[in-house]
Amino acid sequence: MHLFSRYKIDHIIFWIITTVFYAYVTTDVLQKAGAWHYWLNIFIRNALLMLICYTNIYYLFPSFFKKGKYILYGLLVLCCLVFFTVFKNLHDTWLHGYIAGNVQKQNFFYNTFYNFSVAFFYMCFTMALILSKNWYKQHLLLQKIQVENLETELRYLKAQINPHFLFNSINTIYFQIDKHNAAARSSLQKFSELLRYQLYECNEEQVAIEKEIEYLKSYIDLQRLRRQNNYHICFEVEEGVRNFSIAPLLLMPFVENAFKHVSRHTDKPNSIKICLCRRDNLLLFKVANSKSNEPATSKGSIGLKNVKRRLELLYANKYELQINNEHSTYAVHLKLQLP
Repeated sequence: MHLFSRYKIDHIIFWIITTVFYAYVTTDVLQKAGAWHYWLNIFIRNALLMLICYTNIYYLFPSFFKKGKYILYGLLVLCCLVFFTVFKNLHDTWLHGYIAGNVQKQNFFYNTFYNFSVAFFYMCFTMALILSKNWYKQHLLLQKIQVENLETELRYLKAQINPHFLFNSINTIYFQIDKHNAAARSSLQKFSELLRYQLYECNEEQVAIEKEIEYLKSYIDLQRLRRQNNYHICFEVEEGVRNFSIAPLLLMPFVENAFKHVSRHTDKPNSIKICLCRRDNLLLFKVANSKSNEPATSKGSIGLKNVKRRLELLYANKYELQINNEHSTYAVHLKLQLP
């Protein structure tokens, strides 16, 4: 199937069969008009069919029908049918009427119904084949996602600690910490919030963006407690980033990566900037951090590999990911198409 899709072998087979069949049923043209007009007729007919069929498949259907412009789509399809009919009528009149000498077929409208029906059939048939092929691809992708979700759930269940025991232990440790040690209490509280979100609120396929932002804030606040004063950490969320859902924990690996690989300069500031904004139906997410001159290692890149895989599975053809690894900065730009 991969080879078929990559090299369009199924398209080639379809048009070969179509051409051979048409060549077989029009052998009378070979006898009446000669080999040149016989092959020219086959070429013109199939070229016109390919033109209207691929115009419909790759332009009209995705640009108009999928966007709900049904009337305009129908009118444009009708224009394609009329285009094929007019040009094929002209060629048939010239070939059969004047070259082959059939006086009856010198009438321009003689083959109108036949040519219109052929064009309509091919447009419908090729569209049905493409939709069936796309449905099969989506079916395979859905099965793959389901299998990976089951595997992830099994790994999660194997590694899961009893939540009640865990939170009871955190509460015990919290109250054992001296009340004057506010930093330790705050750290433990932030950690508890992060854990609660992962255990209880990330079981759905989609979560509200507001919850995901609160999770990021808790993580960033926890990281701030661990950093010295020469770290400038900025987290900006524009007003329009609300009232929609995304896959849970999708943004977190990029933030974790920024804190993990941020520079550790002692003579100049270290910086991490995280920004979330919305432009129409696009969520724009940017994470940038200063970095040291040491060469980056491949260790610890599992998180980024996993999130790239999740993006491909959950947002196929609906996202853009750009990573800029420059001399002193590392930046991630993610665009997500919202439903």
